[in-house]
Amino acid sequence: MSLWLVTTLALAYVAVLFAVAWRVDRGGEPPALTRNWAYVYALSLGVYCTSWTFFGGVGTAATRGWSYLGIFLGPILVFLFCQPILQRIAQIGRDEATSSIADFVSSRYGKCRRIAALVTVTAILGAIPYIALQLKAVDMSARARSAGRNPGRG
Repeated sequence: MSLWLVTTLALAYVAVLFAVAWRVDRGGEPPALTRNWAYVYALSLGVYCTSWTFFGGVGTAATRGWSYLGIFLGPILVFLFCQPILQRIAQIGRDEATSSIADFVSSRYGKCRRIAALVTVTAILGAIPYIALQLKAVDMSARARSAGRNPGRG
């Protein structure tokens, strides 16, 4: 797969995400796939698990043995045993009409914009490693595919 094709597909994917966000933000109805939260949750969890498992979990298991299980055990325990807390957080989010973690946290402090900005910056900085992992996975996949078809390239 050529670099321009991968770049075009990535840009098209980001454009679709922005189009969906813009449509929903303007009060439009979200596409059918995003209205079903089970799909959204499964796809989000899939992104987390694929990037972490591919680059983090396997390497951690190889170097540290069973200590990698805590990374997966934590979220599992939260979803199994902390349903009342998760439901309370969801209820507060609905009551305060929040649409992001920054809105949620700032709503607890009187809708303070400075706190929302701080939470946004923190969330972006926290997401950068996962975005880098996804880009690395796409790059490695594209290189593997192009090396198989064009042995001199990549």
